[in-house]
Amino acid sequence: MAVCMKSLFSLTARSMSTVGFVGLGNMGSHMAKNLVKAGKDVLVYDVNDASVQDLKQSGAGACGTPSELASQSDVIVTMVPSSPHVLDVFKGSSGLLKTLKPGTLCIDSSTIDPAVSKDIDSAVRAAGSHFYDAPVSGGVVAAEKGILTFMVGGDAEKFDLVKSYLDHMGANVIHCGANGNGLVVKLCNNMMLAISMIGAAETLNMGIKMGMERKLLSEILGKSTARCWSIDTYNPVPGVMEGVPASREYDGGFGATLMLKDLGLAELMANGSDSPIVFGKMAKQTYDELCQDENFAPKDFGVIFKKLSEQ
Repeated sequence: MAVCMKSLFSLTARSMSTVGFVGLGNMGSHMAKNLVKAGKDVLVYDVNDASVQDLKQSGAGACGTPSELASQSDVIVTMVPSSPHVLDVFKGSSGLLKTLKPGTLCIDSSTIDPAVSKDIDSAVRAAGSHFYDAPVSGGVVAAEKGILTFMVGGDAEKFDLVKSYLDHMGANVIHCGANGNGLVVKLCNNMMLAISMIGAAETLNMGIKMGMERKLLSEILGKSTARCWSIDTYNPVPGVMEGVPASREYDGGFGATLMLKDLGLAELMANGSDSPIVFGKMAKQTYDELCQDENFAPKDFGVIFKKLSEQ
């Protein structure tokens, strides 16, 4: 078995526990870097070698497979796009469960089907370790600043230990109850976020086309009863805010395809609980249509404004 290559930094500043981190996308890369900044001994794995090399430059060690990472980690954080990715990371031919050490603390921050999370929880427990779902909210900017909100599902017994690691990446770490409950809250949040983003985009587009200056309109709405995160923090109109995806051609951020995936999971959850989601289904249809256009699908979900403005 190949040995993970550790940087000089991690060898000379080793902490008592080694944290493995799988998934170095727009969110995960910042989260892993914040663990390094906190002085943690961090090992990383990602299918994208460029992302791995970037983390090595920041002081992390690198592993060639999830199983290599698991064999040397006491705590493992996973942050990958979807349920199939999580299943492969844990249960694949080179997955974490192949070499997971008894007592390892596994924290999955991916947004996936709660049923899949419960399946992974059972498998990790059978291996003598601990599993918590801990999806996040706040976006890429919050991930970079280390002010994410974590919604944690799992036994209360080790929640304080889980929180001690998540505190390095977030400003709010909330225990939501049993395994899967963190994901329930996250999917509720993202369904509401999609609805509010569409509403913000429609409203801003209409006001601008009626002659309102975009910054002034956004400022007024941000101080009125229409105020929401999609207006005052993550405005989808180019030229209104710096540092958000709309200011850089909607690159980076939270992808429209990921929002569509989450809306699909929310719909499954609604169907399973006999919960009517009229606007949730409309939001899913809107993002489904958006993602069929190759010009919009790879972009941040705020690109819905651009689509509307071009009609």
